Amino acid sequence: RLGFVFQVYMACQSMLIVLIGAIPEYHIEQGDHSNYEELIKHVTFTEDVNSIVTEWFLLKQQAYKVSLAGSLFFAGVLVGNVFFGPLSDKIGRKPVFLTALFFEVVFGYATAFAPSYEVFALSRLLVGLMNGGMSLVCFVLTQEYVGKAYWAMTGTLTNMTFAVGIALFGALGYYIRPWRTLATAANSPGVLFFLLCVTLPESPRWLYSRGYTEKAEEVLQYIAVRNGNSNAAAKVKLRMCPGSVRTGNQGNNGPGFLDLFTHTVLRRRTVMLMYVWYSCSLVYYGLTMNASEDSGNRYFSVAMYGLVELPAYPLCIYFINKQWAGRRKTMASFLGLAGLSCLCTMLVPVNAGALFNATSLALLGKLLVSAAFNIVYVYTTELYPTTIRNAGLGVCSMSCRVGGILAPFVPSMRDLHTSMPFMVFCLSGISAGCLGLLLPETLNKPVTETLDELSSSAYHRIVETEVGS
Repeated sequence: RLGFVFQVYMACQSMLIVLIGAIPEYHIEQGDHSNYEELIKHVTFTEDVNSIVTEWFLLKQQAYKVSLAGSLFFAGVLVGNVFFGPLSDKIGRKPVFLTALFFEVVFGYATAFAPSYEVFALSRLLVGLMNGGMSLVCFVLTQEYVGKAYWAMTGTLTNMTFAVGIALFGALGYYIRPWRTLATAANSPGVLFFLLCVTLPESPRWLYSRGYTEKAEEVLQYIAVRNGNSNAAAKVKLRMCPGSVRTGNQGNNGPGFLDLFTHTVLRRRTVMLMYVWYSCSLVYYGLTMNASEDSGNRYFSVAMYGLVELPAYPLCIYFINKQWAGRRKTMASFLGLAGLSCLCTMLVPVNAGALFNATSLALLGKLLVSAAFNIVYVYTTELYPTTIRNAGLGVCSMSCRVGGILAPFVPSMRDLHTSMPFMVFCLSGISAGCLGLLLPETLNKPVTETLDELSSSAYHRIVETEVGS
């Protein structure tokens, strides 16, 4: 439950720049505008908004600094995904998670009390760095606390809570207008979460995959007792995991980042998953930008972009647990439909009707790609062995951030042809859906703990033959 609620905090950090970087309406009086210092003396803000724009006059030639702060956050997320994922596979989930959470809270307060834009921008980079790694580790840790039968449910609820967090942040911003107070309020729950997470046990799956069988048994017994099942706790006995490696052994620290591209099975999966994650991000942010062109209350808009994702998650839970659909086919279908919605958005006139118009189709596409995003998180977790799961998620999430960074530049392709931007989103969604069909199905299949299990011919007969199904 703590892992689910924690997503609200991460959503607030991710969406923070949307409100504290709001650009209000303003008027520039006539006068000497020969330099920027003279220009800001003649600026009058006509909207009651308190943001970094109004405090540091980030207008005209300085307006790019608002977008730069947002880009720095996601650049930090990208680096954090790559760095913290393999690190947690090496030294454990809990120490990496707690360290990243502690420093994200510290840098979050640095954001709220930044004396200058430069300090503010640096703090957003560092918050993104910690947020990127911590979010992945938190997701994997939540999954590894429960049995594989519950992975789809916990993964879906985690992403659903993130969407709720976006909506709650919109409401928080409505009632707390000063940007420094809003940044402080959004960051403060992190202190409580850190204190609560200190008592969490290490991942039993990570302990087991590293050869710490007795410690894994102790964690499972602790979880059984907390669940009110003392009889089951006494019966927990684990065999030594084949191919497991203790992190304390000299000269062999287990699989690492390079194994994702040197191991035959992992290389194939990693390359395909990287493109799927990249396309999910590109289509998601592309549709979001199209929907955000509507005028209206910015706080309502932030909440709406979170709430519109909620219907996607019950659909995910229903389809991915059906034998005739599964993870692979459902993910591919949602991606393909999201791509088609981009095509329809391009073809339908703006004033087509009250319900059937470009905006409603764009929001429908966002719902569909949100469903695909949710599935790819769960699916990727099941495709990687425990010993390298965080590293795999980190690389995939890195390609996801690349898609998000490139998405704002796609609309400029309208100079070539008016239909070009949405054609790019359409082809990205459909091609990623087709490529995803080449991955193996994981529904009701055993989860691998080590690379030796993944490479075994017995496991391949169970899993890899699903490609042709």
